[in-house]
Amino acid sequence: MLVRSSWQRWFLAGMIAGGVFVASPSANADIVDDLGVVGQLQYTDAAGNKVFVAGVDVSIDDVGGATTDGDGNFRIPVPGPGEYSISLDTSTLPAGVALREAERSTLTAKVSPNGDQRIIFPLVTADSVAQTTESSFSARRIFQLTLEGVKLGLYLAMAAIGLSLIFGTTGLVNFAHAELITWGTLMAYFFNVYGLVGTFGFLSFLPAPFGGGVNFIVATVLATMMGGVLGYVLNRVVFRTSRNAGVSLLAQMVMTIGLSILLRYVFVYFFGSRYRVYLDYASQRANTFWGLELTSRDATAMVASIIILVAVGIGLTRTRTGRAMRAVSDNRDLAESSGINVERVISQVWILGGALAALSGTFFGFDTVKWDIGARILLLVFAAVTLGGLGTSFGALVGAIIVGIAINWSTLVIDTELKNMTALIVLILALLLRPQGILGKKQRIG
Repeated sequence: MLVRSSWQRWFLAGMIAGGVFVASPSANADIVDDLGVVGQLQYTDAAGNKVFVAGVDVSIDDVGGATTDGDGNFRIPVPGPGEYSISLDTSTLPAGVALREAERSTLTAKVSPNGDQRIIFPLVTADSVAQTTESSFSARRIFQLTLEGVKLGLYLAMAAIGLSLIFGTTGLVNFAHAELITWGTLMAYFFNVYGLVGTFGFLSFLPAPFGGGVNFIVATVLATMMGGVLGYVLNRVVFRTSRNAGVSLLAQMVMTIGLSILLRYVFVYFFGSRYRVYLDYASQRANTFWGLELTSRDATAMVASIIILVAVGIGLTRTRTGRAMRAVSDNRDLAESSGINVERVISQVWILGGALAALSGTFFGFDTVKWDIGARILLLVFAAVTLGGLGTSFGALVGAIIVGIAINWSTLVIDTELKNMTALIVLILALLLRPQGILGKKQRIG
């Protein structure tokens, strides 16, 4: 039977890319028709108690509006998936209560086919607003930006280490690494929302992940595995064939650019250009500790990133496979003459690089799942790798943290929309002042 659903065709293409072809009956996954924007208005009083705000008007132009109930809840039905601007009428807020950021009385809600989209209007007491305004360049804000920078750096590090290892072992600058990041985001969304039943309808009677979507944590594990599969396939089918045929590194780099464009539009063809969100952890209210704000979702992701990066570091330094990877990265010819199976090591590097890139993609997709999410952050990954030192995995980690902090610190003096420009400046300065990178070694050319 032909696979008719766009998601089914997309996932089937993914399974083929992973080296598994399945021809079987399939069923369309259910899509929620009743969609809306929901939220809850609350603030914390001077005693530290949560206070729910009732009687506040919120609205969406040309769609409708709602008034918060006794528990501060509101819901505005919308006609379908899309982007909506939702406004809060500040004149209806109780005396002594205001938005934390007065200019954010209108927010954008990105409604996906999954169901209601939650949106948060942060409220504080009027005294807190005054204190925040007076201390906009305070130490607290610098620490907050540093925390955000470390978070971004940890996510970037997982993608950057894979890219750096691939360059170190093969000499290839892989522009298609962005699509490995996107692949992880899309696969996490697929497993979280649909499960395998989205493609194989006869599995509907089985428990998740076969008969339905799974929790995001399980979906992340599955997406990471699929990232490793795609990394292996790309190396085995495309780049190992190219190396055996004697294709130059420059020609292979051009191939990665073409492959990146091809995969990007395969994703948009099957996934669609509309953004979506995960079923789990799509919107959370930040927790405050030591004056800094961080959601439980991001805190957990940061801890998981640190554990994974430490495990990768131990693996590279203490295991036989890790030492072989570093040996091939340092001197491929010497490693091969020492009896190391270089092709097998390269294959393992592609699997590890693909898995780490896919894992970082699942975290980058917390806010928005989109078909080109990897391409949007590729510059940041390259900046991290170049700053840390091409071919050095630990350098990529250091470079990623520095880039993440620098990008967020830049918002002290430039508009937030321009902050990614900082990565380009870091990249230029690194090439001018220390071309080999922070942990890289000088090499004689010619």
